[in-house]
Formats: sequence, C-alpha cells, structure tokens
Amino acid sequence: MQLTEQDLLNILPNARSQAGVFVSALNTAMAGHHIDTPKRVAAFLAQVGHESGQLQYVRELGNNQYLSKYDTGTLALRLGNTPEADGDGQKYRGRGLIQITGRNNYRQCSLGLFGDERLLALPELLEQPQWAAESAAWFWAQNGLNELADRDQFNSITRRINGGLNGLQDRLDIWARARAVLCQSPGV
Repeated sequence: MQLTEQDLLNILPNARSQAGVFVSALNTAMAGHHIDTPKRVAAFLAQVGHESGQLQYVRELGNNQYLSKYDTGTLALRLGNTPEADGDGQKYRGRGLIQITGRNNYRQCSLGLFGDERLLALPELLEQPQWAAESAAWFWAQNGLNELADRDQFNSITRRINGGLNGLQDRLDIWARARAVLCQSPGV
C-alpha cells in the first residue's frame, strides 16, 4: 500500500511541507518491514506521528538537564549508556520518527539497518528522512507491532514504544484520522 503526500497531510495535518519530505521514505521503510495493510499503516502512522510531532522532529527535544536522565542512573544503565556523566545522554538521545534512545538501542538499530555499528559513531544519521523512517519501521518490526496492529491492540503498541501511555489521546486522534483515510470498510 502506497501513501500519497495528501494521505499524509490528511492524517498528519501539522506535517505541512514535511509530508512531501517523508512520503517516499515512509513508503519504502513500511514496505521493507511489512507495514503493508491499512490497519498496520494506520497504527504505525499514529505512533510515529505522535513521537515526531507530526514529522516535525527527528531529534528528541530537551536541554542538558532534561537529557541527563539518560546519562547517569538506572535509566542510563538500562539504555546501555555508561554510568559516568560523559554525555551519552546527549549523544544517544531519541532520534528518528520513533525516537530510538540509548546506546543499546542505537547499536541494535545499526546492526539491523547497516549490519555494523556505525550509528554509535554517527547517531545523527537517524535525523535524515530515510534513516528516520527506516529506524522507526525497524523498531516496529523488531517489537512485533504488526501483529498487535492486526489485532487493534493500540494501547499495547503504545506501551512497547513509550513504556507507558504518554500522549495517548494524541495518538488515538491520529489513529482515528489514519483509519478514516486508509481503511475503506468498517472494522478494518
């Protein structure tokens, strides 16, 4: 299933010109990871739409104080960052349309996308449209989210992406628009 720029704008109206920037990258990434039915695409776009501020942000916002939570402490260790205050929190902040976060996730994503560890040295690659979309689709596939989308398990998808239900209403609003645009028959 191929999205058009107008489809994206109808689903993510605040994307504006970014819809044209991302439509091809999204179509390629989704096709490569079997995000290829209306249900799967609708759920995927709802999640990446929320995580990226409707395609406006491919790098997590936050000052040094905010990002320090990724640099030291239990969250940093869980993400695979070093326990020292050495800047890992900044370096491996959320990037891409689904906000890949932490050294471990960058390493796994890099192996999945490139077959090597280049993202550890060049995490900014995930800010480029192609890799922002590919990393999101890779994460989606790695976490079994197509199967959850097939069963309309939207809250479970949100928890796997975000660790909780942060921003749930926005995600649900985007999901409703996506289903209205992409799903032609009731119950799809």
